[in-house]
Amino acid sequence: MGTATHEVFNQPEPLVDVNLFEANRPLQDALRVLAPELDWTDLRAAGARWGTHEMQQHARLANVHGPQLRTHDRRGHRIDEVEFHPSYHALMAEATAAGLHGTPFAPPEAASGHAHVRRAAGFMLFTELEPSVLCPISMTYAVTPALRANAAVARDWLPKLTARAYDPRLVPWHEKAGVTMGMGMTEKQGGSDVRANTTRARPDGHDAWGARYAVTGHKWFFSAPMSDAFLILAQAPGGLSCLFLPRVLPDGTRNAIRIQRLKDKLGNRANASSEVEFDAATAWLVGEEGRGVPQILAMGTLTRLDCALGTAGLMRQALSLALDHCRQRRAFGRPLIEQPLMRNVLADLALESEAATLLALRLARTYDRPDDAHERAMQRLLTPVAKFWICKRGAAFAQEAMECLGGNGYVEEGGEGVMARLYREMPVNSIWEGSGNIMALDLLRALRQTDAVAALEAELAPARGVHPAFDRWLGTWPARLDAAATESDARRLAQDVALAVQAAWLARCAPAPVAQAFCASRLGGDWGQTFGTLPAGVDLAAILERAMPRC
Repeated sequence: MGTATHEVFNQPEPLVDVNLFEANRPLQDALRVLAPELDWTDLRAAGARWGTHEMQQHARLANVHGPQLRTHDRRGHRIDEVEFHPSYHALMAEATAAGLHGTPFAPPEAASGHAHVRRAAGFMLFTELEPSVLCPISMTYAVTPALRANAAVARDWLPKLTARAYDPRLVPWHEKAGVTMGMGMTEKQGGSDVRANTTRARPDGHDAWGARYAVTGHKWFFSAPMSDAFLILAQAPGGLSCLFLPRVLPDGTRNAIRIQRLKDKLGNRANASSEVEFDAATAWLVGEEGRGVPQILAMGTLTRLDCALGTAGLMRQALSLALDHCRQRRAFGRPLIEQPLMRNVLADLALESEAATLLALRLARTYDRPDDAHERAMQRLLTPVAKFWICKRGAAFAQEAMECLGGNGYVEEGGEGVMARLYREMPVNSIWEGSGNIMALDLLRALRQTDAVAALEAELAPARGVHPAFDRWLGTWPARLDAAATESDARRLAQDVALAVQAAWLARCAPAPVAQAFCASRLGGDWGQTFGTLPAGVDLAAILERAMPRC
């Protein structure tokens, strides 16, 4: 054993065994306002469990030992199976047990009046632990209500899709306590332009599940190929249509879904994303022929919600890691968190994180009030706004948080470098389910609806007087709307709407120093957008104390 050359000190301890819910004061205050009758018992228990060292090791192992494709068995039979590390299955079991998939659509949950807000809060907490396994969870959430367009399939599958059970076996649905679903929409030649799809669906008779088709073609991004079934788009005789495609057919035989390869991705490594081909695969019509685009748009509102929720959760975890590191690490004679410029950076990150949490939860609440006209209008507006702005800010947020850790934040170290994993994960939510331009253009379409502008004005009005910059923004809103009549200005409009809604809800949910600092920096007219540029007079101490993860 060699002679010691130095003593290791001033290296922060990992942030482990923290109750993710109890440590997140902004989330608690948001729930008090947005869902005042919500019982936190399950969220508190989940936060304690998901913050443990044991669960963090599952997250590490699921990412380090990613999925492996097995196209054939050793005897040459085609099997098209994806093999996962046991930690992946442990995480999936946790997510389904917590009801983060289709559970909010089950009658007991749906009748509670806050099923989607509860699920949204849990989804953000789980994202702090491990985001990539939530891809199949999110898709199961999104497609569950869409299946009602085929009553026979819904009758058989909905009880399984909403059950708090996980069964990874590749067996028929009726042999499983719980199932998951994926989606297959985009093709090589079209991407987001799904009307350019060439995959064909040939009528192949009728049976207990309705109109049956033989599907031939491909999907360029086929997410979570190990799921039990998928909703896909294909060209039927009546036009682009939505079809239900199970992995295993009712008679127990495997459907003709050929997994060509798994995607080698920047992040999202615990999740399998694939390229597939269909060789006369069997599928059933969901809805009407030619109505595939409206079907996918309905599902897209839910997956876009999850993109916003997921990014907000990633922001919170990146912030917690940065704050925890800076309160332990010393430089130039004192802790980093006492350095004036670092305090400005961390407080700015804290404002961004809390604002993202509020906007995402505000959108989630619209799904708990489907009969409220104002909530429906806000859902239509906030879906593209939240997806655009929160996800667009995510990558810059993660880069700044990583810089707080210096070189230690950049190091992977066998999956122990959580910040590096968060950084790699951030871009996917901005790209998946419609990139920034698509979201900004969708906002323009939403604002052309007759009740949209009035709904937004009513949403913002209660915050009038919270800050002069906010009032000035309200005064210029009609001019901003007129100026954004062209597509080239749509991104700026999406940014402006997001900031105004975030400011309005911070005024209702956060302490005055937080709301005031957000308005002064984001709406004050001289915002440089670089983190760490909060103006003089901001109460940095109050903002940091509120954001600090409490062990």
